Amino acid sequence: MNNRDTFEDRLENQAKARQALLERARAKDPTNDPEFAARQEARAAAARLREQREEERRNARLAERAKAIADREAKKVEKINREAEEAKSALRAQIELLASQKATRDARYAARKARKK
Repeated sequence: MNNRDTFEDRLENQAKARQALLERARAKDPTNDPEFAARQEARAAAARLREQREEERRNARLAERAKAIADREAKKVEKINREAEEAKSALRAQIELLASQKATRDARYAARKARKK
């Protein structure tokens, strides 16, 4: 810079330098690169595939949980049915015992009545 540069000259030089920087930045802009679009599309496709795999894994985990819950519920139902059958059997046995005791009492009563006649 020499002494003859005026303020306007400096402003002009600054504007030229700024324009040169802007042009260099535009030249380096990846959107102007034809391979950039291909790379971006490949990244987007990979992201879609990754999301799809994650969704499939999530669905598989949910299905596994649902199956486990269904199995537990089936076991609970089976246990309840088994307990109900055992209760029925115990009740039948008790009814049969009471019926046989009543039949024995009735037989003794009938025998006593028969002796009194």
